[in-house]
Amino acid sequence: MLAIPGTVLDKVTHLPESPGVYLWKNADGRVLYVGKAKRLRSRVRSYVSSDHRESLKTRALMLQVADVETIVVPTEAHALILEANLIKEYKPRFNVALRDDKSYPYIKVTVQEPFPRVYVTRQLHDDGARYFGPYTDVGQMRRSLAVVKRIFTVRSCNYDLPRQRPDRPCLDYAIKRCKAPCVFYQSREDYGAMIDEVLLFLDGRTAEVERRVHERMQAAAGALDFERAAELRDVLHHLSKMEEPTVVLTVEGGDRDVVGYARDGDVACIALLRIRRGKLLAREHQFVDNVDGEEDPAVLEAYIAGGYRVTTERAGELLVPFALPDHELIEASLEGTSVHAPQRGPRRELVALAEQNARHLLEELRLTEDETTERAGDPVYELQRSLGLQRVPRAFVCFDISHAQGKDTVASCVWFQNGRPHRAEYRKFKVQTVEGIDDFASMREVVGRYFRRRTEEEKPLPDLVVIDGGKGQLHAAHDALGEVGVAELPLISLAKREEEVFMVGRSDPVRLPRRSPALRMLQQARDEAHRFAVTFQRARRTARTVTSELLRIPGVGDRKRRQLLEAFGSVQGVKEATAEAIGALPGFSVASGARLLAALNGAVVANGELPASPGRPNDPTVHGTSPPAATAPASSSTTDTEGTP
Repeated sequence: MLAIPGTVLDKVTHLPESPGVYLWKNADGRVLYVGKAKRLRSRVRSYVSSDHRESLKTRALMLQVADVETIVVPTEAHALILEANLIKEYKPRFNVALRDDKSYPYIKVTVQEPFPRVYVTRQLHDDGARYFGPYTDVGQMRRSLAVVKRIFTVRSCNYDLPRQRPDRPCLDYAIKRCKAPCVFYQSREDYGAMIDEVLLFLDGRTAEVERRVHERMQAAAGALDFERAAELRDVLHHLSKMEEPTVVLTVEGGDRDVVGYARDGDVACIALLRIRRGKLLAREHQFVDNVDGEEDPAVLEAYIAGGYRVTTERAGELLVPFALPDHELIEASLEGTSVHAPQRGPRRELVALAEQNARHLLEELRLTEDETTERAGDPVYELQRSLGLQRVPRAFVCFDISHAQGKDTVASCVWFQNGRPHRAEYRKFKVQTVEGIDDFASMREVVGRYFRRRTEEEKPLPDLVVIDGGKGQLHAAHDALGEVGVAELPLISLAKREEEVFMVGRSDPVRLPRRSPALRMLQQARDEAHRFAVTFQRARRTARTVTSELLRIPGVGDRKRRQLLEAFGSVQGVKEATAEAIGALPGFSVASGARLLAALNGAVVANGELPASPGRPNDPTVHGTSPPAATAPASSSTTDTEGTP
């Protein structure tokens, strides 16, 4: 158990069983962590009643804790909002860290003023103005603002109209960028109608703006105000040339906020698609730091309760990629926005699009920070999601064992980088401590040797370890990882018969869809490991066969063995050769060739003389006569017919 200060233990026993927020502090009074609780006493007690060996992050927190402070609130919804505000204020080290969104600009329309202005701001205030954004793509925001200024004659001055006013119009009036409402050349009603169209435009309703402008142009032409009609015609021309927002999918209702989520270790990316009337108007994103050890739903809830909740342009429906534990609490805090986690259909397709954006943005971040040199494909992220891994398995290894009826047992390890084979990291092993058929012991030896050497040489470890086999091989490999000290590495096994994925700590296997790209990637790695192991095992068996057949003959060493194999191709080729052909090789004679053939075929050589062939005299000059086939024992070729897995 951890050594918890007595003051903390005394406080825990007197905490109420009511909703609230708790703040863990260190000896200097600095807030280390802020959390919410449905029942304060139970939640805080769970921290002090365990050693937290399953969570290194929580254990590190509790080792620094010196005090706890609690704030009781009426409901869970109040606790959720208070938690988000306290995190923003204290920025605790152990909390999920939403990267500061104050650097993202907004377009502000001061609709609370008699003559509203349109400009860029990075501050949000509850002052009655309309804010559009935040724009994570500053270029897109600047282009939108430039279109507003080109099409609409919005004033650019900072006068507090009508209380403050200049003596004469500015240069914008001369170049027809403004109609000078400051000196009442433009009425408040006419200016307000133009601002309504600006709001429609920024809200993505370009077609509505075109309709209004067209009606006003027709009215001006009917009143013979051809100059005004020409101005409105030019506005229509600009609007028609603008690029239409991308139509992604038309669903009932049309307005959606869609959240996509991607994670890699201690960093996550949340992408938000704003869809209005079936059109994708904006994509926003936020990176979340310090999520190591946190569950994905908790990270997403922190974003919704913090950054998303305070936005003013929320849709009536929020689509999320997975169910949230505090679903009712989240919905209550959003005040009018319903939250759904669709499983199929058009809404699920929207979530998949948002997730693809989140993965794309996270890969860009990793490339920018030199965390990787190549993007991970969708199957890699799908594998992460299917297995519930916290880190994207950009690099994973796969082990396989191969033997021939218990002989020449070998193993292979293949390395896949971003879903593709990385042959420079392939490794093969001769199993040294196992006799006979014992795949479990062989797997334990090989996995232990591989990771022991990588840790000793301080080489990077893979993000995932895959074992070809079932639960037995899985647990053998897990024991080996524990002995080396890397038991925290994610470990799975892939069984051939049903293509089931087994994981440590889970009794039931994970069944990936048969057409899943993630499953196909695992199968490719498993098949590649099997191919590499079998190739090595056959080479070992061939080498053993050749060595036992040729090197056991007196006078034949490694050099002469290589000469014979190079000349005749195989042991069988040597057996079928004549003594003269062997004698023609450097270092051989016809006599030594005859003795070699006799030894290979099991004949007895006495005093250097060959036995007589059937039906022929024992003529020492007839050295090319092959010994009778009947003298060859049946066991001499059994090693060539041994089966391979």
